[in-house]
Amino acid sequence: LLQLIAKSQLTSLSGAAQKNYFNILDKIVQKVMEDQYNPRLIKDLLQDLSSTLCILIRGVGKSVLVGNINIWICRLETILLWQQQLKNLQMNKQVNNGLTLSDLPLHMLNNILYRFSDGWDIITLGQVTPTLYMLSEDRQLWKKLCQYHFAEKQFCRHLIPSEKGHIDWKLMYFALQKYYPIKEQYGDTLHFCRHCSIL
Repeated sequence: LLQLIAKSQLTSLSGAAQKNYFNILDKIVQKVMEDQYNPRLIKDLLQDLSSTLCILIRGVGKSVLVGNINIWICRLETILLWQQQLKNLQMNKQVNNGLTLSDLPLHMLNNILYRFSDGWDIITLGQVTPTLYMLSEDRQLWKKLCQYHFAEKQFCRHLIPSEKGHIDWKLMYFALQKYYPIKEQYGDTLHFCRHCSIL
C-alpha cells in the first residue's frame, strides 16, 4: 500500500493523510534501523517516493500537491536523510551455530535442485551462492526439466545448439515454455480444510 501511494497516489492524499503517511514511514525506517530486518524493501519504497516527489516538485505548477511547496521540499530532504541512514546501516553478522544450506554436501544440494519443477526457481536458488550457481547451470539438470515438461517431438522442433555444438537445454526450456504449456503442478492446488484439517 505504501509503495502504491509512493508511485501514483501521492497527490490524492489529504493534508492529514500525508502527515500520517510520513509518520508511518518514519516509524518503519526507525524499526528497520533498530532490527536491521529487510532494509531492501524500505530502500526500494524510499527510492520510488523520492523519484515521484522530485517529478512533482519540478512540475509544481502543473501537478496538484496538497500543502505548501516548502513542506514538500522538507519532506524530500527527510527522505534523502533516511536513504543516507539506511545506506550507512552496518548489518550485524548473526551468530548461528546451526547448519546452513551452504554446509550441505554437493550431492544433497544437487538433489534439492533436481526436485524443482520450475526453471525460475532453479535460477533464483542459483543466485544464493557460487556453488549453487555452478550446480544450477548443469546441462543434465535442464535436460531433465525439459523432458519432464515437454514431449520429445516438441523439443526436437526447437533445438538450440550451444557454441560447443551441444544442446543448450537451459535456453531450450525457456524457448519451449513460450510455445507449449508446462506440465500442471497439482500440488499447487492442495489445501487444508479450515474446519476439519483434511487435505
